Amino acid sequence: MKKIYFQGTYGAYSHLASLSIDPNAEIIPCKTFDECFLNASSERNSKIVIPESNRITGNIGIEYLIFKYRLNIYSEYFQKIEHNLLGQPGTKVTEIKNVFSHAQALSQCSRFIKKYKMNEHVRADTAGSAEMISINKKKDEAAIASTLSAKTYGLEIIKKNIENESGNLTRFLVMGKDIMQPEFDEKKYITSFLFKLKSKPAALYQSLGGFAINGVNLTKLQSYPEKNSFDSFFFLCDLDGHIEDPKVQKSLEELGLHCQDFHVLGVFEADPIREKKL
Repeated sequence: MKKIYFQGTYGAYSHLASLSIDPNAEIIPCKTFDECFLNASSERNSKIVIPESNRITGNIGIEYLIFKYRLNIYSEYFQKIEHNLLGQPGTKVTEIKNVFSHAQALSQCSRFIKKYKMNEHVRADTAGSAEMISINKKKDEAAIASTLSAKTYGLEIIKKNIENESGNLTRFLVMGKDIMQPEFDEKKYITSFLFKLKSKPAALYQSLGGFAINGVNLTKLQSYPEKNSFDSFFFLCDLDGHIEDPKVQKSLEELGLHCQDFHVLGVFEADPIREKKL
């Protein structure tokens, strides 16, 4: 059976995404993102499902692990994030005094928390907070987490969809050790890669010219400092298109002239949700 590793505990949004991506896989939780990457880099028949960015709060902060392990990206998946207030069965919302969750979840539900004058308590993850509430069994404590967490830990959904903004999405990447990419046809693709430029003035400006000339759209360009350095940077980049498209090939060849390091992370179909207006 294929394995999928995710960071967190059962009931986490990463667990929910993993079930949607491959419900037949053996889905295994890891304490840290580093543990996920390490397992996938040493096991050929395994994948990881990792949150890369959130529509509201931005990057999750796993770029350094992408640079370190350089696993192949097989696909992207956008998980709708719907936060719920979970507590002991029969509890009313007005009885909750203390709410526990991940910092981002608390931030994304700040209006609801303020409305009911709850005390916030930051924990490592949403599902772990739900598990703690289940163990403590205190009627004045609640967690902000997924409906899967409620089911997993026997909690009641006191209030559904308490997030500040509807339509919140987290982008997950499905990654693994083996290199695989789809054949080039008429579908919409994303090519993801990282690069490090040669040290010279205006290097970034010069390196990106090929994309403009060839009409290739960059959808992500993010810098990240090299380990133990404040003046040497890697760049993580996504572009619209398949690496076998002549326009993309020419753009990347032009970029390569300015690079000290270049690595393709993956070529994969763009998630259809990119085309939808939320």
